[in-house]
Amino acid sequence: MSPVLEGQLEPLYAELLRRNPGEEEFHQAAREVLETLGPLLAKRPEFLEAKVIERICEPERQLIFRVPWTDDSGQVHVNRGFRVEFNSALGPFKGGLRFHPSVNLGIVKFLGFEQIFKNALTGMSIGGGKGGSDFDPKGRSANEVMRFCQSFMTELYRHLGEHTDVPAGDIGVGGREIGYLFGQYRRITNRYEAGVLTGKGLGWGGSQVRTEATGYGSVLFIAEMLRVRGEDMDGHRVAVSGSGNVARHAIDKAHQLGATVITCSDSSGYVVDEKGIDLELLHQVKEVERGRVGDYVERRGGAARLVEQGSVWQVPCDVALPAATQNELTESDAVTLVRNGVTAVAEGANMPTTPEAVRVLREAGVAFGPGKAANAGGVATSALEMRQNASRESWSFERAEEQLAQIMRHIHTLCHDTAQRYDRPGDYVAGANIAGFEAVAEAVLAQGVI
Repeated sequence: MSPVLEGQLEPLYAELLRRNPGEEEFHQAAREVLETLGPLLAKRPEFLEAKVIERICEPERQLIFRVPWTDDSGQVHVNRGFRVEFNSALGPFKGGLRFHPSVNLGIVKFLGFEQIFKNALTGMSIGGGKGGSDFDPKGRSANEVMRFCQSFMTELYRHLGEHTDVPAGDIGVGGREIGYLFGQYRRITNRYEAGVLTGKGLGWGGSQVRTEATGYGSVLFIAEMLRVRGEDMDGHRVAVSGSGNVARHAIDKAHQLGATVITCSDSSGYVVDEKGIDLELLHQVKEVERGRVGDYVERRGGAARLVEQGSVWQVPCDVALPAATQNELTESDAVTLVRNGVTAVAEGANMPTTPEAVRVLREAGVAFGPGKAANAGGVATSALEMRQNASRESWSFERAEEQLAQIMRHIHTLCHDTAQRYDRPGDYVAGANIAGFEAVAEAVLAQGVI
């Protein structure tokens, strides 16, 4: 199917635009899925007849609420909170919370829409949802973050439950924030319901490998894409954007597989380290000290340099892994990557590659792993955490990592084989969208008009 929407899908998309004005990221995510569904709908016309697309594109519930809190000086602040419970046909709503100034309803809906199909690809019983706030934890004290999280959960708790809606972390929401959120949930409900949040500390219901899972899983997906081409990660130069949790653990796993990761970045610029990123130093600077990548360069010495302007994708590499934020890898970036010989790109972040850039990469024959497949390791391990909470088990790191590897291999095989089955060989975007949509659509049909 061409990038232009065909037949009955065009009016469906036009109606989506009318009903959701100004939500550009949601429009982009929905269009990317709809553009690939033609071959499936030709074989399964009942999905159109039963208006399954319209039902999946409309969230089951959209929550917007006020979050008042006080800073350390006693000044009152008011932020806005969101939770979009998008689709629960396969299981309880599952998806992260993002605390960042850019958060608005459109971004939360795009993330939640992607989450529906990402979760379906894991083969686990989890539906799709997402949430967050325009609160910025950067520069705030631990007590200020705690007060905000407690206020946020005071409103959200009534919509959560291990069989209803199970949030996790995302940008701006790490182990510290999850702890504050869980503590307030426990305080209000008078229940130790460990399965209501994932990404918890290991001593109170968390899972091994959950912190590493998204970054590890993205690299494992790249390794699978290379494997079917007769290659592996060993000896490859890898460019990674970002320096947060996903980026750092992607760097770790790539190094474990014999690659050399030469870049990382944050909003102040990007680092080029030809000897390979020193992961221990990067962790110290970014996670412990909450510093900038420029601090990494100062301590690393002559082996690294900081570039304050331009794009990290200007650095020649064999493999690229965008792991920062949405739409960071543009059409011109993709042209540069292709010119410099990139062979594989996988999305560690959610929708970090623009549609024009995806087209450039696909036309050049670059293996491209979309986020709903490549970065599904995080939510898959969250589901494993839910499983451990339900049975009061605690798995070893080795067992949890092997489960993650099995899930990522399953996701790759499902996307690869689905693309082949629908005459789109090598097109992981089509494979992921069709496989994820079909699983959700079948559940929606089976459960009636609800």
